[in-house]
Amino acid sequence: MIRMLDKLLLFLYSSAIGICAAVAFGVGLNWVQEQWLTNFVRDVYGGQAKWLQAVILAVSAVLFLISLRFFYLSVRRGSVSAPSIDQRTEFGDIRISIETVENLALKAAGRQRGVKDLRARIRISEAGIDISMRAVADGETSIPALTEEIQRTVKAHVEEITGIPVSGVSVFVANIIQTTNFKSRVE
Repeated sequence: MIRMLDKLLLFLYSSAIGICAAVAFGVGLNWVQEQWLTNFVRDVYGGQAKWLQAVILAVSAVLFLISLRFFYLSVRRGSVSAPSIDQRTEFGDIRISIETVENLALKAAGRQRGVKDLRARIRISEAGIDISMRAVADGETSIPALTEEIQRTVKAHVEEITGIPVSGVSVFVANIIQTTNFKSRVE
């Protein structure tokens, strides 16, 4: 939720800075008439348009607060660490990154013949780890047999290496590779 709010603030901030830059660009190229600019400044400072003063004050206060937020985000320490799976043993704590589990799943699935272009996604659930695999098959191997073997191999390998139960392995075969066979021509 906070990440979405920060994206919205960044969008608003960038838009406001872009508008200010466009106006400054127009003034620099004399696209804005001097009389209009003089009247605008006179209205703001002369108190003729109280609503305009209030709008300028509100917009500048909001932009200043957004600037403070971005300044805080840029200087705070990186307390947010990579997502990990935490375990407690009798000897202490163990943290295994999600990326490590993904690589283990990819390594196990990559050993299977007939599979190419693998991708893995890990989700943590109450029952253990849910692993989603995306693969491209070679078109020569039975897809049901291939996917069952990937599921069995990935589950066993990840559980053996990490000690974390795998609640499920789902495999999505996105495509097959078209193999081209060239017939040799004898003359």
